[in-house]
Amino acid sequence: MKNFPQLGVLILRLILGITFFVHGVSKFQGGIENIAGWFSSIGIPSYMAYIVALIELIGGIALILGLGTRWVSAILAILLVIATFKVKMAVGFLGNGQLAGYELDLSMIGIAIYLFLNGSNLLSIDSIFKKEKTFV
Repeated sequence: MKNFPQLGVLILRLILGITFFVHGVSKFQGGIENIAGWFSSIGIPSYMAYIVALIELIGGIALILGLGTRWVSAILAILLVIATFKVKMAVGFLGNGQLAGYELDLSMIGIAIYLFLNGSNLLSIDSIFKKEKTFV
């Protein structure tokens, strides 16, 4: 019973990690050049597509392993906030029929912020190196 809260945090960490990993893989498999072109069309430098895809891919793996959970979560939260304001906010909370809304992004921002503030020690590489303390 004592580890149930940490089990819940582990589930959040794995869900966020898997989600970002899959998004990163998808960007490379679907043709990163296409993503770069789309970035350029919305006013973001095309090279940022590669950076974002790598952050998603490597960040997802890091979260799955529990490596640098707090810092990776902070970086992913920032990435999500930027994506939400730059792309998703204009299509609304539920989207417009062509693009998804920002409801999922908002949920993932919440998970990432929680992980940044509290960490996740259960089954993590972080726990091997040190015992993390919560901020609150």
